Amino acid sequence: MRLQGKTAVVTGGASGFGAGIARKFVAEGARVIIADLNGGLARDRAAELGSAAIPVTVNVAENDSVAALADVVDRDFGHLDILVNNAGVTHLPKPLEEVGDDEFDRIIGVNTRAIFLAARHFVPAMKAAGKGAILNIASTGGVSPRPNLTWYNASKGWAITATRSMAVELAPFGVRVNAINPVAGETPLLKSFMGEDSPEMRAKFLSTIPLGRFSTPEDIGAAACYLCSDEASMVTGVCLEVDGGRCI
Repeated sequence: MRLQGKTAVVTGGASGFGAGIARKFVAEGARVIIADLNGGLARDRAAELGSAAIPVTVNVAENDSVAALADVVDRDFGHLDILVNNAGVTHLPKPLEEVGDDEFDRIIGVNTRAIFLAARHFVPAMKAAGKGAILNIASTGGVSPRPNLTWYNASKGWAITATRSMAVELAPFGVRVNAINPVAGETPLLKSFMGEDSPEMRAKFLSTIPLGRFSTPEDIGAAACYLCSDEASMVTGVCLEVDGGRCI
């Protein structure tokens, strides 16, 4: 029960890596606000996890929506111990000049602006409390980019730099900030990364991962639990690769 008594927000917590993080956090004793654009799926996930999970419909790219989430946390829980910026999107693999304006704007909104907005609305209370853990889910794409995913890769590189800068700035206030860089995983985004979900394309992707498998929500949940727990009280500014050795 490493997170006993702690309150956490997990954006994009209804599916994929976010669901794995939410599940692990509840198992370790935390109360978890599952903040997701898909309100129905968030409610289903919360029902699965029990009374410690609370669904909230949120558009992480919109200021007013994130502000409303912060109001819910303040009203119903009084404080926030852990913030996980997990929500993320990508564009289909294509030459960088062929990505459309709407695709680009969506990537910037969900993968970068959302971290900025969450910091705006949750960091002041963490600073006042003198404690807190923030975790940004970035990607190996921000470290070792794959071709034809340039603007997605760039957004995750931004998240990595933001993590390190946030860690330095917030350390004097007792707030830790880390990131996880997952390799492609068994999530709804996998097909989007590959362009097509075929045995041949899976084999091509797996050939770049030394351990020979995709990451899973459970892998990311376990790493997130450590980084957000008191066991990691001396860990900040770390961007942990959970990638089966891909970035070696």
